[in-house]
Amino acid sequence: MSVTIKDIAKRLNISPSTVSRALRDHPDISLETKRRVIELAKKLDYRPNVIARSLQTKKTNLIGIIVPEIKHHFFSAAISGIEEVAYREGYAIIVAKSNEDFKREEININALVENRVAGMLISISETTVDKEPFHMLKRRGVPVVFFDRVIEDIDFPKIVVDDYNGAFKAVEYLIKTGYRKIAHLAGPKFLSISKLRLQGYIDALKKYGIDPDERGIIHGGLHEEDGAIGFHRLINSFPDVEAIFAVNDPVAIGACMEIKKLGYKIPDNIAIVGFSNNPISSMIEPALTTIEQPAYDVGKTAANVLIDLIRNRGREIKPRTIVLKTKLIVRDSA
Repeated sequence: MSVTIKDIAKRLNISPSTVSRALRDHPDISLETKRRVIELAKKLDYRPNVIARSLQTKKTNLIGIIVPEIKHHFFSAAISGIEEVAYREGYAIIVAKSNEDFKREEININALVENRVAGMLISISETTVDKEPFHMLKRRGVPVVFFDRVIEDIDFPKIVVDDYNGAFKAVEYLIKTGYRKIAHLAGPKFLSISKLRLQGYIDALKKYGIDPDERGIIHGGLHEEDGAIGFHRLINSFPDVEAIFAVNDPVAIGACMEIKKLGYKIPDNIAIVGFSNNPISSMIEPALTTIEQPAYDVGKTAANVLIDLIRNRGREIKPRTIVLKTKLIVRDSA
C-alpha cells in the first residue's frame, strides 16, 4: 500500500498540512520539522500523488507525448530529444503509442487530458482523418505542439523537417545520376509528410523535363510490409522502372527485400533512395542512399516550444511552423 501524507503525519504526531508544507519547503515550517518529515518520507519511500496534487493546483509537471510507434529510429530519437529538454526544465514525460490507429490516438488524448498533463506533443497516426479530438484540446486550452506528422489547418505550433526539399534533392540526385524512369512509393494520401514528399518528387521530375507517370506513383503505408506490397504493385504497373524514391526508409527497406527476392540487382537493375537515415539504412546490403532528417533536434525543438507555451499560458502567442533542414546521404543503393 502507498504511503500517504496522513501516514507521515500520524507517525510524527503533527498535522497533514504541516507535512505537506514541510515537503514543499515552506518558510513557515521549522528546519527541524522539515528534517524529521523528509527523513521519514525517505524511510517510508513516500511518493507524492501527482494526480491529487494537480487537482488542487490545476498544474502538473507532466508532458504527454503521442507517437504512431517507436520501433523505428525517428520517433525514438525524437523522444530522446524531448526528454533531454523536459528533464532539464523540470518536467517528466508520459509516452503513448497510437500504433497508427486513430481510435487509439483519441483514447490516448482523452487519457492525458484526464491526467491533467501540462501540455502535449503529438505526431498523428497514418489513419487520422477526424480532427475533433484536436479541436477539443484547443477549446480546453491545452498547450499542444505537433511534430513531424501534423494537421495543417489546426492552429497549433508545428515542428517539421523540410519534407518537400528533401524529396526534391533525392529525386534530383537520381536524375543527375542518369535515371529517367523514376517511381515513387508514396505514403497515405492525406498525411502531411506524404503530400510534401510527393510534391517534391513531382516537381523535381518536371524541372528536368520528365513527365510524372501515374503508373509510377504507388500510395501505401509507412512500414516495411508496405514497401514490399508497394513494390509488387509497382513492378506490375511500371515494369520498366529504373529507380525508386520511397517515402521513408522502412518502405525503402521493404522494397529492397522484394527487389532482391525477384532477382533484380540494386542499383544495377533498380536504384532506390529512402528518407529518414535510420541506423539500419547503413547496415543493409547494399547500404541505402537516403535523406537524413534531424529527429533528435525535432524532439528538442518541439519540447522547447511546448514548455514556452506552458509557461506563458494565458498569454496570446501566435502559432508558428519551424522547419528543420534535411541532408542527402549517398550510399550504394543509388
